[in-house]
Amino acid sequence: MLTYGSPFSMNTRVELFLVALAILALARLAQALSQRGEHPFFDSARVMFAVSSTRRLVLASFLTLFAELAFIRWIAVEVRIFAYFKNLALLLCFVGFGLGCALVRKPPRWESAIKALLGLVLVVRLPWWSGRVTEKLSAILGAAPGIEIWHTLDAANWTQFLSAALLAVVLFFLLILIFVPLGQIVSRELNLAPRTLSAYSWNLFGSLAGILAFILVSRLMLPPWIWLSVVVLGFACHQEDRRDRALVLILLAPLALMLYEPHTPDHFNFWTPYHQIDYKRIYRNGEFAGGDLQVNHVGYQVIVNLSDGFLARHPGLMKEKPEDNPYNLPFRFAKTSPAVLIVGSGTGNDAAAAVRNRSSVIDAVEIDPAILQLGRSEHPEHPYDSLAVTTHVTDARAFFKRSTKRYDLVLFGLLDSHTQLSDYSNMRIDNFVYTEESFREAKNLLTDDGVLFVKFQVDKPWIAQRLMKMLQELFGKAPLAFRAPSSYSASASCFVISPSDRTERVLSSDLSLAQFVGDNAVQMTKDDVPITTDDWPYLYQRDKRIPQLFVLVSILVMSLATILYLQIPGTRDSMPSPFFFFMGMGFMLLETQVLSRLALYFGTTWQVNGIVMSSLLVSLLAANVITAKCKEAISERLVWGGLFFGLGIAYFVPFSRMPFHPAIVGLSAAGVFAVPVFFAGLLFSKEFASVASPSAAMGANVLGAILGGLLENLSLMIGMRALLLLAILIYSFAGLALLTSRHTLSGDVIPKPAHN
Repeated sequence: MLTYGSPFSMNTRVELFLVALAILALARLAQALSQRGEHPFFDSARVMFAVSSTRRLVLASFLTLFAELAFIRWIAVEVRIFAYFKNLALLLCFVGFGLGCALVRKPPRWESAIKALLGLVLVVRLPWWSGRVTEKLSAILGAAPGIEIWHTLDAANWTQFLSAALLAVVLFFLLILIFVPLGQIVSRELNLAPRTLSAYSWNLFGSLAGILAFILVSRLMLPPWIWLSVVVLGFACHQEDRRDRALVLILLAPLALMLYEPHTPDHFNFWTPYHQIDYKRIYRNGEFAGGDLQVNHVGYQVIVNLSDGFLARHPGLMKEKPEDNPYNLPFRFAKTSPAVLIVGSGTGNDAAAAVRNRSSVIDAVEIDPAILQLGRSEHPEHPYDSLAVTTHVTDARAFFKRSTKRYDLVLFGLLDSHTQLSDYSNMRIDNFVYTEESFREAKNLLTDDGVLFVKFQVDKPWIAQRLMKMLQELFGKAPLAFRAPSSYSASASCFVISPSDRTERVLSSDLSLAQFVGDNAVQMTKDDVPITTDDWPYLYQRDKRIPQLFVLVSILVMSLATILYLQIPGTRDSMPSPFFFFMGMGFMLLETQVLSRLALYFGTTWQVNGIVMSSLLVSLLAANVITAKCKEAISERLVWGGLFFGLGIAYFVPFSRMPFHPAIVGLSAAGVFAVPVFFAGLLFSKEFASVASPSAAMGANVLGAILGGLLENLSLMIGMRALLLLAILIYSFAGLALLTSRHTLSGDVIPKPAHN
């Protein structure tokens, strides 16, 4: 039986300890420097931290980021449509927080936030309807031409679409309401603070602590009822009346009951750092045969026993010949006792096949340590106990870049999981695995007579066409492409190719295999489908365009944000600060760029996401401290020059061509992107220090971030790298807005031209 925490080694436990220690160290550093009085920002930090208002600011900032990550992860699993739209849950959280900033003069709306939280949980988790309704919602809204998403309708009529959209709006609205009082508290404390930059630094510190805390609970594999209980506890701490605090705390019991999942020895579920896993053991005539594994409520893998003894005891279980099973087929193309690399090894079906076929070396790569541990404990053939097998808990691309071995067979398991990774951009795990650059890296790991074998579930012909086109361009010849159906295990579409003529030689010497391939062949069509690259990694989108569905959702989110914003008294008479609005847009685009770039060198993992988000906040905190210390000495021209220079370097530097170790290249990329983030932080802090209304500036910044998140969808059409050019344009608008506002305030108005 798998227990929480069992997949983690001593190194991981040390990492968890260091994360917790980092939070304590940051707080201790602030207190120590405040006692020494070495810095204007820290002059009164010790006293301020003892004041309830500063504690409230830190707690609200902590709670905002912790709750954002908690709801982003939970809602994307429970309502799958959130997993397929980049930044959707995050942007709705931003809408609520920005609305709270605009409502800073109103009493905090805790009652509506608590009702919205419970309402959202009720809608999603009511047992007699939630699963059916939320699944149908995802199926209808996911129906769109040119996109391949599992378990969606091919098309939806307007009645279905409008009803699903209405329910989606209800979910959107509930999620927005949860964050309104947090925006009110943060904005109010920023307004009341005697030193705006000091308060902003505490805001950044609380946000950083919230991110680190959620990374910690994810690494510990704690379930959602604990995450959301932390949010409710935070809400309770903000109640000034003891009776209100007690009433909020009482809600912990029904919340935990609604979110708790019962366990039995044969059927249990748990949350890993990447997925929600539901596992059910399978028995054949009373004998344990394997298990059914679902990830995020979607079928992921069936653990199967393909050993000769088991199949002999259960005749008729598998209609195809054992050698034609998708797990055994790759080894019919490879040499005897091959050295094998398996990416996406999962619970061990491919590794078991490698052991059965007497492979000499087996490197099994799996990103999720809990799935790997499940395979160790539950797979009836126990492949991971073999001395030939070495497991690697990492991202496939990260392993490709670091490995120096050569393999006779590189096997891509069924990595097309169609599940999200639960980070800010809801990036799918397989986005960067099936790209031209990824296949090139895999090819470089092959021996001269090696074989690349790709298994994939193909439901749309154009996906098969895309994979074949990439392999043909890379190897200079068309791959073998055929279906491998199975009545017992998962079926797959197979794509096989070698840099030598090995596949041709194998087919000529194995007539039964040649017959099987010919009978199940997938023909290459003439459709012009763009290949996926690291710059355009959207495997499940047919063409380089923004699908209508994405446009509709973007319009819906911006409409909600605008309608709610216009309900605030006085907003119709004055527009949000253009400077802070454009700064928010630019920062959101920069953030997604950093996430995607570092994922290529360190892997699409929680550690990378945590490091990126934390480093961005640390860069902003450093910029804030420098501004507080020497605001007048900072040359604005130098800052603007540094910002645009950093953006230009990030755009033009060819990181993929650097002949260094991937870790060095990744660190170089992180350093390059830190430059524009730092200078943007200097600009923000310098203007934020003297702004008349910090809450209005923060609200405008959040609204800009919402639009920036929606503009990130342009990468579906123009690619990810081109977003840096868009960021340069947006920061140019920010500079123009700042210059215009200063001319207006100083009365330096450009005279109108005379009419002739």
